[in-house]
Amino acid sequence: MTTKEILIKKLRDKSAKIAILGLGYVGLPLAVVFGEAGFSITGVDPDKRKIDALKEGKSYIPDVHTDKVAALVKSGKLTSTTDFSVLKDMDAVSICVPTPLRQTGDPDMSYIISAIEELNKYMHKGMVVVLESTTYPGTTRELLLPKLGTEHGLTVGEDWFLAFSPERVDPGREDWTTINTPKVMGGITAACGEVATVWYEGAIKTIHQVSTAEAAEMAKLLENTFRMINIGMVNELAIMCERLGVDVWEVIDAAASKPFGFMKFTPGPGLGGHCIPIDPLYLSWKMKSLNYNARFIELASEINTNMPRYVVSRLMESMNDLGKTIKGSNILVLGVAYKPDIDDVRESPALDVIGLLKNKGGNVKYHDPYIPHIHHEHDGWQMDSVKDMMKAVKEADAVLVVTNHKEYNYTEIIGAAKFVFDTRNATGKMGKFENVERL
Repeated sequence: MTTKEILIKKLRDKSAKIAILGLGYVGLPLAVVFGEAGFSITGVDPDKRKIDALKEGKSYIPDVHTDKVAALVKSGKLTSTTDFSVLKDMDAVSICVPTPLRQTGDPDMSYIISAIEELNKYMHKGMVVVLESTTYPGTTRELLLPKLGTEHGLTVGEDWFLAFSPERVDPGREDWTTINTPKVMGGITAACGEVATVWYEGAIKTIHQVSTAEAAEMAKLLENTFRMINIGMVNELAIMCERLGVDVWEVIDAAASKPFGFMKFTPGPGLGGHCIPIDPLYLSWKMKSLNYNARFIELASEINTNMPRYVVSRLMESMNDLGKTIKGSNILVLGVAYKPDIDDVRESPALDVIGLLKNKGGNVKYHDPYIPHIHHEHDGWQMDSVKDMMKAVKEADAVLVVTNHKEYNYTEIIGAAKFVFDTRNATGKMGKFENVERL
């Protein structure tokens, strides 16, 4: 049997040993799905706190239930370590590390580079490697391929196999999760794609195989660029409607009544999360290296990035109409997660909104039932969520709804607040109130 045939057999009978590099929002759910499918999984992460939690059978990711982790740990299907040397015994490795942007807007590939440098020490014949971290087209071929296997004399597609399969994690969702969200898979060679597809088919319901790793990388960027540009469009629509004296939420609902040719997007205080604010800029950065300006992406990014400042300017105008200024006023921000009902503040526009309000002299407090503490590393400030939300609502000169958590009783909030500025239309279906203004 060839190396490919031997590996495929091990993947199909689930005797192959699996490693997940990076145990965050992508890696841990993936590890659990593979473990529940019958594979033996080893999670590898340099963060000792994560490893200690997993060894105790505890989950630190809200979308992953602790009882599932505990069961897999107890059965021996899921082990975890900070020691990368375990890779020498692995047959399949999935890389699920962060890919943020630098302050300059360039891709920060340091986590991927660190992961593949460790992996390269233990590369061996009969191994399949899948990169899940979102990145620019060409990363798998240009960055991973030259660094892995070469110094070991291994030929890709024959001795080892390399593919890209972009993560599609949407925190807080229960309808579409890791196991039933279709996965795109693109190999460096046809054999690479075949092997990686066999592996993932053993745990995930639908695999959509494409011809190359570049096609898979580009598909992921298309998904998030599509959302980012459309959100940028409705954010600009909100600005235009405010100047025209038209209710943007009414306009969007009216357009959404069309049963074809329209997809509903809603405006807000800015973009947040691990994908939409960042991933399209990877594509924009890559295209600049090819002397091409991705104009839609750049324009949408400019609009979305300026939304926190627009929200603060609107709040400032509204408070001025009430005879107040932001400087010296008590302002309560409701919700700092980047989307409702989760504990994730990555790239959350709330951080920028709070920073802008603080810079203008506002006495800013926040409340979030999911996030007890926030720390803005770039600006150096940190805050704790207020304990008594309704007391803070009553004391605030302005309540700013940034994240529309379902847990909030907006009727009670409106009744107690002096003034509410609602950036998410959380109060839209409740009618009109003199003390409420919406984005």
